[in-house]
Amino acid sequence: MSGNTSGRPSGNGHKVAENAPGRGGNQRRPNSGKSGRAGHSSASSSSASGKSRSERPKTSARALAVKVLSAVEQEGAYSNLELNRRLKEAELSPADAGLATELVYGTIARLNTLDYFLERYVAKGVSKLQPWVRSLLRISVYQMLYLDRIPEHAVVSEAVNLAKKLGHQGISGMVNGVLRNMIRNRDELRIPDHLPAAERISLEHSHPLWMVERWISQYGEETAEAICRANNEPPAVSVRVNTTMTTREKLMLEMESTGAIVEPSRLSPDGILVRSGGNMALTSWYRDGLLSVQDESSMLVAEAVGPEEGQTVLDCCAAPGGKTAHMAEKMQDRGRIVSNDVHAHKRQLIMDQADRLGLSCIDAVTGDALDLDERYPEASFDRILLDAPCSGLGVIRRKPDVKWTKTAEDIQDISNLQRELLDRVAPLLKPGGILVYSTCTIEPAENEHRISDFLARHPEFKAAEDSAWSGMETADWKVVNGGVQILPQYAHSDGFFIARLTRIAD
Repeated sequence: MSGNTSGRPSGNGHKVAENAPGRGGNQRRPNSGKSGRAGHSSASSSSASGKSRSERPKTSARALAVKVLSAVEQEGAYSNLELNRRLKEAELSPADAGLATELVYGTIARLNTLDYFLERYVAKGVSKLQPWVRSLLRISVYQMLYLDRIPEHAVVSEAVNLAKKLGHQGISGMVNGVLRNMIRNRDELRIPDHLPAAERISLEHSHPLWMVERWISQYGEETAEAICRANNEPPAVSVRVNTTMTTREKLMLEMESTGAIVEPSRLSPDGILVRSGGNMALTSWYRDGLLSVQDESSMLVAEAVGPEEGQTVLDCCAAPGGKTAHMAEKMQDRGRIVSNDVHAHKRQLIMDQADRLGLSCIDAVTGDALDLDERYPEASFDRILLDAPCSGLGVIRRKPDVKWTKTAEDIQDISNLQRELLDRVAPLLKPGGILVYSTCTIEPAENEHRISDFLARHPEFKAAEDSAWSGMETADWKVVNGGVQILPQYAHSDGFFIARLTRIAD
């Protein structure tokens, strides 16, 4: 990135936390007055604020959502962090915390569609409204269109009351008029059929037009629309079994005995899909190190690395440590993993994961991934994982902000950094060793083009022949130069790219 050469650039490089509670680890249920995104703690110590719960002014779910969305728009706040902070302060009931969470993520996910409909009914235009008024109208229309268990009269009443509280009589009257007018003309709230394909997809599935046009040129109209549709679906909940402590079969039996509905992952032999069972990061299985919360696509990265007991492994951009831990588990905690990240404070995240999982072979270090070739001699490692900073366009369903903040220029900038990182870490691999390059994006410029470019400039490397890793259902998956592009609609998992390369033995 311009002005930033770190192995994990701030703001423009994305890595989903594989083993912490949050939106990705909790199932969202659209078309419901309540949300299943229960990973956001709604309880905090009353002593932390100096006031008891009864002494503090009560915040409603809708008011909290408006505040979060306004902060995201005005201050560039991260929605998940801002939401978590405000939920802890507000101490809402679980039901209200769920509704606030649904309103925040749902409104961001459907942003341009909501504005498209609002634009017809706001006389001076949506962009001219005060940010909090704009957010209030957006969450109200989101409830009307996407949460069918909330009556329309309740949506209007709550919005008008909140407008009176936050503004004045004139604003509440405008809000009332806009929403009632939209309800009267409900049949007209639909996307016209005659629009060009890219514009139609952009509005129906709420993605920026430039992004849709780009994906149509890369994947074709049908696949591009499938990507956009999948990005608005709730993320599945999956966990990874710590095979140094238990087996998948044994843990599934334990989970089922408590009433959880689970099934084995089709992609990873270490994965379990949790169809129902609550927040896994709050269970004794998580606390005791028997499992970690991780997306199925992300689990395939360690499968591709295929570390063996006694080997020396380098994880170049490792925080928060989920893939490092998975590799250590695959090695049965025998060998050594150097787990590097550019941010000093994230070293503790990695070590906390290792401690929770009972793993001792992980050596967490701090430093720029671009300087790894200065810290370690050539041919030091049997396996190298470069889980590279990327645009994050494969995890939009978990981080909907991404689609509104990323630009084509960001993609170009990050791909340049990826190129340099590959060049720097490649010499550290032993001849005959395996280098895995992975991202959580679906952009060819960051993925297959990056690998094609690398192989063209590094004749000492080639695509690994055994690239069909354990458990992968790749019949319809695109495989190029030892890499697999996983699109979010393939297996209801995150969009990922994983390439497996080998250094030719002397």
